Amino acid sequence: MPGRVPGAGPATTNRETDMTLMKSLIGGAAATVLAAGAALAEPALIFDLGGKFDKSFNEAAWNGAQRWAAETGGSYRELEMQSEAQREQALRRLAEAGSNPIVMTGFAFSSVLEQVAPDYPETKFAIVDGFVDLPNVRAILFTEHEGSYLVGMLAAMASQTGTVGFVGGMDIPLIRRFGCGYAQGVKAVNPEATIIANFTGTTPAAWNDPVRGGEIAKSQMAQGADVIYAAAGGTGIGVLQAAADAGKLSIGVDSNQNYLHPGSVLTSMLKRVDNAVYEAFMAGEALETGVVTMNLASGGVGYALDEHNAGLITEEMKAAVDAAAEQIAAGTLVVHDYTTDDTCPALTF
Repeated sequence: MPGRVPGAGPATTNRETDMTLMKSLIGGAAATVLAAGAALAEPALIFDLGGKFDKSFNEAAWNGAQRWAAETGGSYRELEMQSEAQREQALRRLAEAGSNPIVMTGFAFSSVLEQVAPDYPETKFAIVDGFVDLPNVRAILFTEHEGSYLVGMLAAMASQTGTVGFVGGMDIPLIRRFGCGYAQGVKAVNPEATIIANFTGTTPAAWNDPVRGGEIAKSQMAQGADVIYAAAGGTGIGVLQAAADAGKLSIGVDSNQNYLHPGSVLTSMLKRVDNAVYEAFMAGEALETGVVTMNLASGGVGYALDEHNAGLITEEMKAAVDAAAEQIAAGTLVVHDYTTDDTCPALTF
């Protein structure tokens, strides 16, 4: 029999409470409670704007939660954000419903979490890509510039024109970190290379505009770019599609996107958001808080090589990139992080 929810009516189950919560937060949009009768302390995951199935950042988070559920048989609550205004309400409703820990994806939750977390000191929160210094918060950061350096090297080695592109989503320091690391990798292979960089926009809508992503990619290809790296969430799907249609190469991000256009996606810069969510869910209420940095040395970032792109990356290319990865992991090769001083030695934004 399902457990009773404190404060609920006599015929209210956990599942019914969950569904009421979901509908009130997202107006009836799809949200799933994986099993009825779960304990009140089941974890929760809130996706950022762009959608759960963006084939990139949010989907990586979902994959981590799904892995946890498959391995443990546990259930979790999940929410897809539909607007900026829902962030605080989502956090408070989940905390009040007993979810613990509550994991959220995206830096945009930072300011809201700073306000909400102190009101629920017994609840553990984890934020991916945001820095919040509170006793009940785990801030999970990644060294995206390190992984981007590696795919930049591959882009330069694969390019026939000496011109490559970068399409970022929302123009924020975090995404400039991707672009700067990429540019450094490109220049390490070809100091004379031309790098064209554009962003999709300056609002969160920039994460979910594949049409605009495709338009920018076409513009960059018209300027000679034959390899384009997309770090733009769901918007990047349009970049990958445009490159495939034109017979050019693209580079995916966050999740392994090689399969989307086999033979056209050169590689994907892996950002193991799935591991971050999985580890937080596994820890449960015992989640250790503080800042956690997932870097190349710990497997937090890297590049994807599989059957879908094996024909695009030669043994020489792989050897060069793997050697650089070893140096970065050992600390003998330092990739400049744009967010440390808002400058990039290899690219002007």
